[in-house]
Amino acid sequence: MKDTKKIKLHFDPIASTNKLLKDLKDRDRYVLESRFGLVKPKKKTLEAIGQEYNITRERVRQIQDSALKMIRKSASYDEARTIFDEMEGMICDLGSLVPEEYLLRCVSDDDLTQNHVHFHLVIGDNFKNLKEDGKFKNRWSVNGEIADKVHEALEKLYKNLDKEELLSEEQILLRFLDRLDGIEDGFIDHDVAMRFLELSKKIDKNPLGDWGLADSQNISVRGIRDYAYLIMKKNGSPMHFREVADAITSTFKKKAHHATTHNELIKDERFVLVGRGIYGLTEWGYRPGVVREVIQDILKEKGALTKQEIIEAVLKERYLKENTILVNLSNREYFKRTKDGKYTLAKAPTSTKKK
Repeated sequence: MKDTKKIKLHFDPIASTNKLLKDLKDRDRYVLESRFGLVKPKKKTLEAIGQEYNITRERVRQIQDSALKMIRKSASYDEARTIFDEMEGMICDLGSLVPEEYLLRCVSDDDLTQNHVHFHLVIGDNFKNLKEDGKFKNRWSVNGEIADKVHEALEKLYKNLDKEELLSEEQILLRFLDRLDGIEDGFIDHDVAMRFLELSKKIDKNPLGDWGLADSQNISVRGIRDYAYLIMKKNGSPMHFREVADAITSTFKKKAHHATTHNELIKDERFVLVGRGIYGLTEWGYRPGVVREVIQDILKEKGALTKQEIIEAVLKERYLKENTILVNLSNREYFKRTKDGKYTLAKAPTSTKKK
């Protein structure tokens, strides 16, 4: 996503937290400070705090919940209403439904300050935390209706994406907005829509900025083959394996050796060797197989052809010298010349291609 939008708060989160905690007993205060990282940025687990006091983790949880309830009933909480209102307005401006990580980055790059802002989110009754699950990331909402519509639109988008589909940022936004019904026109700008998209754990973007299903090998890039596919897809035309390796190294900062790249491309059905060291993508229409098999497939598909017609058809499939095609065509075991000077199959071809 683009650079995080920076928001200046009109209150000091640390000072506000101290006011909210001031009337608690020492142990209650310590539990909250430890759990939410309010003194040191690193948060402690229930287990760790329990060991310090020689009590169970469940007892620590009870102390935490009781302390939070006491704060919400205190005079300090009522005095902080304007702070909670300011934070609610901030979340509204960000779209009313915001990924937690993004929201905290908006207010500060400092971990401790972020923890204090997060504490206000937990304490305030203006905010609803929608916890991370298999579909969505951890997020905060101040409008349940908008949250429901965004979730529904993201679900529809996910279900209508094909496994291997890659979309530009503009294309994925248009598809998402087409499914986002019932939200007032003008409320959703580009940045808000992008934040909504990034809530999904089922939809993601690859290192080149193309969007698709998060579990697709075109998005969740794991090795040389996947990097090579993205490079060639972006290039739009066949490339020599050395070019592919060099492009992987320069684009993704992943060292790709020439020989390793060549070996990986050979093993993957997404790629077709179309010349000496030159590969194209299968999805571009290139036929797999050696030159003889390509000629066989062309003749089987189109029937008898002249020598020149065969040469032209093969050269659309392979980067070869014409003589290489003629040498293969002269093999009488597979091809024969008809009385009118055309070529056809000598017999029904037995495919030697890997299945």
